[in-house]
Amino acid sequence: MRFLPLLLALFSLSASAQTFTVDEIRVDGLQRISEGTVFSFLPVEVGQRLTPALARSSIRDLYRSGFFEQVEIGREGDILVIKVVERPAISSVQLEGNDKIPTESLLPALSEIGIAEGEVFDELAIDRIQQELVREYFNQGHYAVEVDPQVTELDRNRVSIVIQIEEGDQAKIRHINIVGNETFKEKELRDEFESDEKAGLMFWKGRTAYTREKLSGDLERLRAYYLDRGYMDFAIESTQVSISPDKQNIYITANVREGEVFTVDDVQLTGDLVLSEETLRKFVRVDPGQVFSRKEVEATVEAITAVLANFGYAFANVNPVPRIDRDDKTVEITFFVEPGKRVYVRRVEFRGNTMSKDEVLRREMRQFEGAWFSQAAIDRSRLRLQRIGYFENVNIETPAVEGSEDQIDVIVSVEERATGSFQVGLGFSQLQGLIASISVRQENFLGSGRTIGLGISRSSITSSLNLSYTNPYFTDDGVSLGWFASYSEINQGRANISAFSSSQVALGANLGFPISEIDFVQVGASVRSQDISIGQLVAVPEDPDDPNSPIDFQFAITRPLAITLDTNGDGFLSSSERNIETAFVNGSWGRDTRNHFLTPTRGSLNRLSLNVALPGSTREYFTASYRGRKFFPLGGDFAFVLRADLSYGETYDGNDFVDTDPPEPERLSGQCQIDEIVTADSGLPFWEHFFAGGVSDVRGFEDNTLGPKDQFCRSVGGDFKATGGIEIAFPLPFVEVSGTRMAWFVDAGNVFTDIDGFDQDLVRASTGLSLSWEAPVGPIILNISTPLKDREGDETQFLQFSFGTQF
Repeated sequence: MRFLPLLLALFSLSASAQTFTVDEIRVDGLQRISEGTVFSFLPVEVGQRLTPALARSSIRDLYRSGFFEQVEIGREGDILVIKVVERPAISSVQLEGNDKIPTESLLPALSEIGIAEGEVFDELAIDRIQQELVREYFNQGHYAVEVDPQVTELDRNRVSIVIQIEEGDQAKIRHINIVGNETFKEKELRDEFESDEKAGLMFWKGRTAYTREKLSGDLERLRAYYLDRGYMDFAIESTQVSISPDKQNIYITANVREGEVFTVDDVQLTGDLVLSEETLRKFVRVDPGQVFSRKEVEATVEAITAVLANFGYAFANVNPVPRIDRDDKTVEITFFVEPGKRVYVRRVEFRGNTMSKDEVLRREMRQFEGAWFSQAAIDRSRLRLQRIGYFENVNIETPAVEGSEDQIDVIVSVEERATGSFQVGLGFSQLQGLIASISVRQENFLGSGRTIGLGISRSSITSSLNLSYTNPYFTDDGVSLGWFASYSEINQGRANISAFSSSQVALGANLGFPISEIDFVQVGASVRSQDISIGQLVAVPEDPDDPNSPIDFQFAITRPLAITLDTNGDGFLSSSERNIETAFVNGSWGRDTRNHFLTPTRGSLNRLSLNVALPGSTREYFTASYRGRKFFPLGGDFAFVLRADLSYGETYDGNDFVDTDPPEPERLSGQCQIDEIVTADSGLPFWEHFFAGGVSDVRGFEDNTLGPKDQFCRSVGGDFKATGGIEIAFPLPFVEVSGTRMAWFVDAGNVFTDIDGFDQDLVRASTGLSLSWEAPVGPIILNISTPLKDREGDETQFLQFSFGTQF
């Protein structure tokens, strides 16, 4: 007991001490604590006369410091001698057995009561440890928890603390009872609760687990439910929480008083209306005659505050004041507007961009220095910085300038992600098999925002070499410039596509033009040289009438796909006929209103593109495509997604439409259906055909296996593709990894010979779960799916996956 040595010290001092002038102060018994620390607590100094009262004060102050178990004051001549016994220091704090609540969540709570490494230990700490940890576990619904602190003495006056915890099971909610509700059914009210009596689809959220914090939130949601429906006098009169004897089950009873429904009688705007009342009225969500709703009142406050913030009033306050007439059951609402001073931005400062130059960030900003503050410009700036892909996180703060009432600073803090890579790696996809790749790519070259890339990739289907360069700000107003060069060899037969292969070289350049904050137009041109190998390689004499004529190996054409390449009609493709030279012009328009680059929950992404093979090319044709995504928020990180992809192509070079007789069903080399056998080269060159099915298309069907077939039941693609679907996207349960998402999906679509050949009976559909992750090695996709609509002969896959860097 601390007061006993204190009492003895004071008694000894009062019996023996005399007043004297202190010439020196000596402290005996120190081990870890410095003399300077002791002197900082002493009310007496050298040269000062020590009286019994001052001595008693010195002893009290040293005890109050908490560093000492015992303090004695004595005198040797004119030397003041202070003898102390230090309390031990805490060397370490360890927790064992805590699986439900992580150590990093419990240690701060212990630190607040002085239980942390380096702190002074006293015996009363044992009780404090038990009380604090039990309180933490009770808050999380663990009422059967047991805490046993073990203290071990160490050398140099130290102790270690090991806290054994038996958590027990988290108490489950067995019944929720709402008493006093007459208007709404109890089930309807319980649906507003995060807590639940039984687990459903949200089992990973632990809805049946009880915590005090969750109950408080549920009661507030219950109150909001009534207030949003006009019950202004609603009250929760009492709440009882009962625990079963085994501390495993919770029973909750809430006693409520509903009151009467109130309607809005009048809505007034008053205060300093720096904007016209007509303008502000557009943002009022409450109208006379409607049932009072707190949610609509709060929405009005937020809307008016937001519009004022866009005009420079960063610190505006809008206070709704209701005037209730309980006799008439009406309420008059007055919104008091206090705009505060109009503020402008003194400085825009960037933090965390150790690699990216300030210029790269500043050109994405829509809030400028010296301009009036605008919350809309701040929000737009944050979104633009997220979209460029250089940063994991973007945070913008707007602190007021000290000493000024009309200035703020804009502090942009970013967390950079690795945008440069040199990779020698392996990947795998079910379609291409093993993928070996070497790539050098820098999306933010020397912090300039420019992208350069070199990639080499090889798999069972493709071999490729790619060079690329993009300058997103070729001009100061955001015009981009890019170019690329590539060489590739592709064996389409190994990609579930009709048997042909090709090698090609391509060069191209493009310019991009921003036409608004959300719209972007791109135009470009490219040239491509291809060598197509299709059909059966046969030996053909140069002169059929000369038995000694040299032999040339040529490809016998595959009908009907390659028949338009056979310019002389001899049934073979010569070297010149297999060489395809094409010059392209292309253009695209895109609109992006998504709220996040990787995991959006609202907004849309739309893109239209057109690619035209110019007159004079080996084949003259065009392809057009549309890609659309629409995101609807479902709360939190959940989103409902609509997807649509359309592609169409046609020729304009006047080649004849070539048709052949369909094969007899018994002559089909496979299990496909006769109505999907292609019998005509309808125009678009076969090497430009569209294909469907695969990991990122109509999932659940093998890659490129849907659509028209040849007589060997190999997919040959078509001129028209229509696919789409719906998704419910949500974060991965239990794991928080940037760029990771799961989705339940329904896919539908197919490829058709041409747009007139669309047949809804040929549409395929599937459903399942998909996991996607933007990993450092490249995108990882995992699908588990099953067909909803398929046909005999379709090649389906329950599990589909792809990972690794691909070019």
